[in-house]
Amino acid sequence: MPKKYVVFFKSIGRKWFIFLILAIAIVAFVGYYRYNTLEPAIVITVISLILFVLSYIPNLYFNRKLLKLMKKYYRIEDKTVAQLMDRSLYKVKEIMFDFSKKQVKKKKWQFWWKNKKWLIAYLTTTNQYIYYHEQTVERFKELYNKGYGDKEILGNLKDYELSSNSEIKIIIDTLINYKKISDREISVKERRKEERFKNI
Repeated sequence: MPKKYVVFFKSIGRKWFIFLILAIAIVAFVGYYRYNTLEPAIVITVISLILFVLSYIPNLYFNRKLLKLMKKYYRIEDKTVAQLMDRSLYKVKEIMFDFSKKQVKKKKWQFWWKNKKWLIAYLTTTNQYIYYHEQTVERFKELYNKGYGDKEILGNLKDYELSSNSEIKIIIDTLINYKKISDREISVKERRKEERFKNI
């Protein structure tokens, strides 16, 4: 259980913006009506904006570091990432969730946003986020489009460390959900039929 002073500072941290607005309003009110100037309020506002921007730098640095680490693996789970980075699993899950939302551009006008070639899927059965490298995703899509079934895809991707049929289903659902996969070139049934005729 977290210590009382940690909880106290966290609760203040969540409300800092309200305190800041109140402080600026008080300084502006006193400065204007007593000294006929708004300079102190302007100075506080500028300093606050600078501090606000600077507060994002550590998070951006950590996010880049986390993504760089994940890109070294064909497949990596949130728990492994947390251990390798010596961070809490909760924090890593939070960032991976954020990454998962930003895998594709949501609107047409987001022209600067590039669709990510890697994939982050959430497995409800194990309550975990899993990152899949670009190579894993491309190989997966190739097999899917050629009409391979779940078991066949799993068998062909042993080197990519995929573990179960349920994981294959989640990957397919995630790819479809984010529109990162096209329709199969040939259905599983048709491919199997072709295979049978080849063996006759």
